[in-house]
Amino acid sequence: MAKKKATGAGQHRRPAGKRYGPKVTSGQKVAVGSVLVTQKGNTFGVGRNVKKSRNFTLYAMTEGVVKFGKRLGKKIVSVIS
Repeated sequence: MAKKKATGAGQHRRPAGKRYGPKVTSGQKVAVGSVLVTQKGNTFGVGRNVKKSRNFTLYAMTEGVVKFGKRLGKKIVSVIS
């Protein structure tokens, strides 16, 4: 007989991801303060009407439509009002 009770599938689970990445799509309408991208480091740059927080999260400063693009070879996110 086993000395310890088996714990089943709870023992060898994979850790949950941090859920980084874009939270909106290009062409989607957003409100002021909406989170556009969560990222670790500076993957997406700041475009028009977008601010970056301390943890590199990008959020909208105005109401408008999201546009993903490139500037000087770097990915950027803008909000067009």
